[in-house]
Amino acid sequence: MSKHWHELLPIDRYSVSSAGLIHEYDRKVITLLYQPLIGPVSIGLYMTLWSELEENRLWSQSSLHYNLMNTMGLKLGDIFQARSKLEGIGLLNVYKKKTDEENQFLYELLPPLSPEQFFTDGMLNIYLYKKVGKVQFGRLKKFFCDAAIVVDDYQPVTKSFTEVFSSGHLDSLYVTDESMEELKPEENYRFIGTTSAKELEGFQSTFDFDLFFAGLQDALVPKKAFTPKVRDTIAKLSFLYGIDAVQMQKIVLGSVDADDQIDEEELRKTARDWYQIEYHNDMPSLSDRIQPALYQTQMDGEPKTKEEQYIRQLEKVSPRERLIQLSGGGEPSKSDLQIIEGIMLGQNLNPGVINVLIDYVMIKTDMKLTKGYCEKIASHWARKQVVTVKDAMELAKSEHRQYQSWATGKKQNKAGARKAIRTEIVPDWMKGDPAVPPNEKEEPGVNKELVERKRQIEERLKNLKSRG
Repeated sequence: MSKHWHELLPIDRYSVSSAGLIHEYDRKVITLLYQPLIGPVSIGLYMTLWSELEENRLWSQSSLHYNLMNTMGLKLGDIFQARSKLEGIGLLNVYKKKTDEENQFLYELLPPLSPEQFFTDGMLNIYLYKKVGKVQFGRLKKFFCDAAIVVDDYQPVTKSFTEVFSSGHLDSLYVTDESMEELKPEENYRFIGTTSAKELEGFQSTFDFDLFFAGLQDALVPKKAFTPKVRDTIAKLSFLYGIDAVQMQKIVLGSVDADDQIDEEELRKTARDWYQIEYHNDMPSLSDRIQPALYQTQMDGEPKTKEEQYIRQLEKVSPRERLIQLSGGGEPSKSDLQIIEGIMLGQNLNPGVINVLIDYVMIKTDMKLTKGYCEKIASHWARKQVVTVKDAMELAKSEHRQYQSWATGKKQNKAGARKAIRTEIVPDWMKGDPAVPPNEKEEPGVNKELVERKRQIEERLKNLKSRG
């Protein structure tokens, strides 16, 4: 049974609002720039919610999530996953009000970044480049560019307001206090306007600024150089390239100009150069990141137990490297990387936590990544706010029976086994909600090394469960 039922039910009502006017041009930006990152289902949800707003209105009628499921032809779990991705990438704010009878949600649509903001973001543009490739990225860049207006040979001759208009009599603009109230919108109303795009959030909480500043001397880099914008850039670069606080000190020192200011462009370039030297790669993807130092629990000293060794191993490799290790050195498939990157973006889970997920799922599904199964567990971990490898391992142990039922649920149903009893009270029309796709059978002639690796991981999990 999927954990989204704990947060969202088909009978829950929702209304759609807009933080400001969203323009037709925004549709092109969302479709061409955001869709490769979060997928067509999330974009479809955004467009569906947008269509519920009447023209030039900021509010929609209230409706049931059941109606939204029918409109989009999706299960509630798929809608929940799509909603999470919209939240994470800054296109949706979600508000919830609980009453005795029902839960009510408010979905506030946010405009996308402008093309200029997107292509100069320093993170989203790199993920897009990695996702669509050099040729398509060049096409998109050209599509959202136009010739710059050169005014070097011109003189500005635009007239100001006071040059064109006059106020007339001195008392012509006098307005009483009572009349001033008439100029304001009525209570609980606001004027329709535009709003700025939402910046991506959460990066500074994942970077250890205390450790970072502890190793920097004021004589080398004055504290005033670390403006809020610079701090945000440092945190984003750390997230993007997997740079820890100690390594970031060296990168920042190489980006200070003659005026003791931190050049952000030089900072980005230095971080990119470091990544290319470290990983022999042009651009990073989400699956190339490692566990942030702030959430590593095995940094100091040598591991004393097998469990500590296992934790350190998962903290020091990226999800992509973990997939390579489990496949005996073979490159992971594009579909596997898409599953992992989709979860990392949508659920905002740390790379080390993703590594635990990979190990657990590979064992339960014959060394294959099953998308629905991965997303169910990841969604549960995200709601439990799992941030460390150890937390993920402990939760996997305590919820093992539940996760096992998710993995085998549909097979049992197909074999005519008795359906699991739902503990939540749900309408009759929601009973029999399809379970996770069935596990694929192991292909004949499986590589012996693959079988041995599977056995080793199973033994490791068994030891952990016996100790827990």
